[in-house]
This record gives sequence, C-alpha cells and structure tokens, in this order.
Amino acid sequence: MSPRITPGLAGAPTEVDMVVIGLGITGTGVALDAVTRGLSVLAVDAHDLAFGTSRWSSKLVHGGLRYLAAGQVGVAHESAVERGLLMEVTAPHLTHAIPTLMPFSSSVPGHQAGAARAATWAGDLLRRSARTSRQTLPRPRHLSATEALELAPSLRRQGLRGAMLGWDGQLEDDARLVTTVGRTAASHGAHVCTRARVLSATGTSVRLRDEVTGATHTVTARTVVNAAGVWAGDLVDEVKLRPSRGTHLVLRAETLPGLRVVVYAPIPGTFNRFVLVLPQPDGTIYVGLTDEPADGPVPDVPQPTEPEIGFLLDVVSAAFERPIHRTDVVGAYAGLRPLLDAGPGETADLSRRHATLVSRTGVVTIVGGKLTTYRRMAQDAVDAAVAHSRLVAGPCRTRALPLLGAADRATLAGLELPPRLVRKYGTDAALVLDVARSVGLTDEDALAPVAAGVPVTLAELVFGVTHEGAADVDDLLDRRTRVGLVPADRESAVPAAERALTLSRDFCRSSRDL
Repeated sequence: MSPRITPGLAGAPTEVDMVVIGLGITGTGVALDAVTRGLSVLAVDAHDLAFGTSRWSSKLVHGGLRYLAAGQVGVAHESAVERGLLMEVTAPHLTHAIPTLMPFSSSVPGHQAGAARAATWAGDLLRRSARTSRQTLPRPRHLSATEALELAPSLRRQGLRGAMLGWDGQLEDDARLVTTVGRTAASHGAHVCTRARVLSATGTSVRLRDEVTGATHTVTARTVVNAAGVWAGDLVDEVKLRPSRGTHLVLRAETLPGLRVVVYAPIPGTFNRFVLVLPQPDGTIYVGLTDEPADGPVPDVPQPTEPEIGFLLDVVSAAFERPIHRTDVVGAYAGLRPLLDAGPGETADLSRRHATLVSRTGVVTIVGGKLTTYRRMAQDAVDAAVAHSRLVAGPCRTRALPLLGAADRATLAGLELPPRLVRKYGTDAALVLDVARSVGLTDEDALAPVAAGVPVTLAELVFGVTHEGAADVDDLLDRRTRVGLVPADRESAVPAAERALTLSRDFCRSSRDL
C-alpha cells in the first residue's frame, strides 16, 4: 500500500475521530501518536510538510544544556530524554552523535571557562539521567590547544588555551524528520493531506479548502488539534503568541576548512550565550542563531535581516583565524519560534516549555516546545484531546515505535546500499532505489548528483513525488531536500526536479491502488 500523503483532499474522509491542523514536526507527531492509538486521523496543512518553523532549525537534537543554564531543569531533562529516544529507538538512521567544542581563548575569562566546563559536565549528567548510553554519546573531556586545532583547524590560534569537548545529537535534516514522521503516520492509516487550507475550525468540525481544486469540504470530527505553530493564533483567538526570530547563515565547507565539530563561539559581553558553527553532511556549514522579537503579521517564509547577519558574522570572525565576510554567505534562513506570550521582557527569556490549551469551542492547541521534544508534545496533545472529548483510545505507543527506515546502527552500517541513501532513508534506501528503477532510471543516472556541487540525487527527488507527496519543484528542492538553502544550487537543480516530476507521473498512476 502506498502512503496516503496527497496534495489536496481527493479521497480524504469527511468524518474522523481527529483532525490535526498543521504538518510541521508537532502536527505529524500528533497524527502518528493518534493513529497508533487506534483513532482515525485526517492531518492537513495549507502548504506542505515542514513548510513552517520545523525546517528552519539548527538541525540538532539538543540534550537541554542551554535550558539547564537558564534554570529550566524540567525542560532540560525532557530534552535529554527525547534526544536519547530519537538517537537510540525512533530515528537512529536520521541522527548521529556530533562533538561540540567550547574554545578557551585569552578573551574568555577564567570564571567563564570554569562555568563552561561545569556546564559541559552537567550536560553529561543529563545524558546519564536520561539513560542514554555512552556508546551513543561519549563522555566530555578537556582538550589542549593542539587537540582543539586538530578538530577545528580554523580556530584563532593566538591566545588559545584549550577547549572543552562535549557531545550532542545532530539530525540528518529537520524537514526529512518531519517527512519521515508523516510517512510513518500514513503507513499506519492516517490521511495526510497537503494543500488543504483550514477556513474555520471548532472542536467538532473543520471547514477546508482544497488548494488544488478550489473545492470546499466540511469534515466532522470528535476532536480537533491545532498544531499550526506560529499560525496557531490565527485559528484560535484565545491563543496569544509572541514569536521570536532565529536566523542562520549558510557557508561553504571550504570557508572553514577541516571543521569536524560544532564550535560554540562565545558572544562578547554575555556569560552563557554562544553562536553555533555547525558542519553539515552535504558540504555546508550553518552559523546561528539569533533570538529577536518578530512583531507584526506572520509571513509564510520569514527573512533574515542584515543586522542579524552582521551580528553572526562578527561573533564567528572573532573565534576563527580567518574573518568571515558577507561574500562568504551563500545562503541564509530564519524561523519563527511559537512562544507563548508571557508579558514584557526579552523573547530569549521566555520558556521553551510546551503547553496544551483548550478553546471555548473545544479545539486543543499545542504550542511552544522544541523540535527535539516533538514526540512528548504530541503525546501530551493527544492525551488532552482524548480526555476532553472522552474518546476511547489506546495508550501512547510512540516511545518505542521506530519510524520508517529505522534500525540499530550496526544494521544500518551493514547495509550494502548507497551510503547517502542510507543516511537519509535508513532501511528504506532499497525502496528508494527500487522506485527509481521502476520509473526507468539506471542506477548510474539515479545516483548521480543532480548538478555540479549539489549531492542530491534524482532517486531522492523521484521518491519525494511517489511516496512523500511532493507536488512541485518547491516541495522537492525546499523541503524533501534542502537544496534551496543555497539559492545558486537551487537554480542549478531545477531541471532535475522538473524531470523527477515528469518521470513520476506514470508511476504514481500505476501504483495508486497498490
């Protein structure tokens, strides 16, 4: 049976136990949690999977250290627990351990270096309290200046006294996690529909417009969950959000050659704030992030500001031997955090704890939180919806439920399949390759980079259409793959995306009823 991820509402039910609004990481997580409890589910989004905040993260699964530093002990522990589940149970194929480096230069006072050491060891305590194995995330240790430069050769050498080495989790890609959760929900029977805009919603019905055909539909439900992120307040008036904008830069790997660790570059004049320099598997480096109030209407795609870009460049340049210039920036992106409005103050001080709210009409809204804790957020949202609507549902199963393609690391390492596909699809890499062959591609054509300097393959693009609901070039290049983070790469990959869409039409028609 092919997964039920479809653009538009063709074939969607008109009566279900639960309607989920929003197909970011929280919404897809809610759909998976609910359908595996035995509920019938329709999950919709006005745009696409991972269209909003979920695709604009740092691509990390955090252990909660920065929340611990802010005194949010419960949030920190929850993050550490959920990081361990992602890395060891639900998504080992989409996560891996990455070393983190806090350099101690002459500009870092002794008391600040001591605090960094203590914080790193506190992070290891969080790992142990979450029962994440040392094989998954090794213990931290102090490095000499020479050892630090072996891992990050581009660090500023003058005054470098050493560094603290820790470990955290890194995602293959945030949008890929969202897509995989959505596919997993669909494989269990959820109807997952993109291009389905909510016109109005109560706790028992949703009026939708099919953005493919323009037709309107009314779906009745026993409960409705609002997981629309920064747009949640547009659906439920009682929800008051105060979004903050987090901006990242994209650099080529050769800008900071040899970088093998995440570098925490200290922000001058602060005690425990850093800019992260994050090497990526595909030959880029992300630099982020900011935390600025985002007032006014919520845009579909937030845009970084030049002052934020300049701030990030200044902080990173101070930590590395070679200054980073504006011309080194090949891409930039920004995401809006859906933070609950807690009154006056800086958005950086608002809690990242999630909350479930029930409106006057019975809509259950889930807001706040972080990508790492999506599974727990989904569990709490479904618990609240089930209790409020008095639904008969089984217990939450997602704590021990692997996503599609998941396997233990030894099994993944032993797969005789293209390593790139294994990184992105796990055991489903064989399916991705089989689908490419089914549409008439040779293995050589299917696995070749789609353009010079762009490692994405045609097999990935075809699979995005046939099994992941991609409807156009934007879906393929901006969300199923992340080519669009570098505009020049995106332009060169458009012909391959158009070819994938053409090749996939016959396959989709022939397999629609499988």
